[in-house]
Amino acid sequence: MATRDIYETGFDEDVQTDSSANQCPECDGHVTTNVKETVCEDCGLVIDEQRVDHGPEWRAYDEEERERTGAPLTAARHDRGLSTEIGHGTDAHGNELSGQKRRRLARMRREQTRGRWRSKAERNLAHGLGEVRRLASALELSKSIRDQGCQLFRSAQDEDLLRGRSIEAIGAASIYGACRCNQHPLLLEDVVDAARVESTRVTNAYRTLNRELELPTPPMRPTSFIPRLISELGLDHDIRRRANELAERAEGATLTNGCQPSGVAAACVYLAAQEQGALITQSTVASTAEVSVVTLRSRRDELQAI
Repeated sequence: MATRDIYETGFDEDVQTDSSANQCPECDGHVTTNVKETVCEDCGLVIDEQRVDHGPEWRAYDEEERERTGAPLTAARHDRGLSTEIGHGTDAHGNELSGQKRRRLARMRREQTRGRWRSKAERNLAHGLGEVRRLASALELSKSIRDQGCQLFRSAQDEDLLRGRSIEAIGAASIYGACRCNQHPLLLEDVVDAARVESTRVTNAYRTLNRELELPTPPMRPTSFIPRLISELGLDHDIRRRANELAERAEGATLTNGCQPSGVAAACVYLAAQEQGALITQSTVASTAEVSVVTLRSRRDELQAI
């Protein structure tokens, strides 16, 4: 006889004893089911245990307010978000603490801060992840890209890539690598502007990450930069659609091979704006795309020759 045929499943009651089908498969004795296990009262056979709790995983203090039992684990913190915070001045109910309790909490807070990191590696990890979170916030990146950047920083530390390199440079390279893996139209110069380190260090750190970790970074396409250029230049939707058509034509003619994608995108936007009669200069488009005017003119001439 199968276990599912022995008793009727019901998770809303603590003990079930009223079913006539509750019989032990060994001795045909009486079976009792509680919240944890199903046991035969005669021979002691445990028929089922560790039952699934189908109750809510949230807690409610009133009918309108429901709170989860805790925040989910995150890769953006060195302790996965399981840190302990000791408050100041008041208890959990908002009541004022006495002077003796405040001094005691201050001593506990000081000791907790001193013992927060078990090693220098964990302290460096906390500092690096904080830098990654700061860059993601400054660049207005999504939470998924931020978490991927934090995971890249963890992988870099596990592979001992931080030795001899700046933590800020590895953090900036992790953010840029996460953007490249997701084909996010972010230039390296944008990351450098928000970072607290020189451009050469960020470039070298990204090359190291890309080589040692074998990042799945596909080539950037000019179409990825066009929406950003259109938004920053304040152009309309018709120019954007025409610029995308020009970019796809350039990719089909292998014009983008060996060329900077942002330069091709800038040329497509400039040509589309000229066709639509928009008054915009080459220097404005080039500065927005962070390329030189000479690069924009070269890509424009190549597009016109197709």
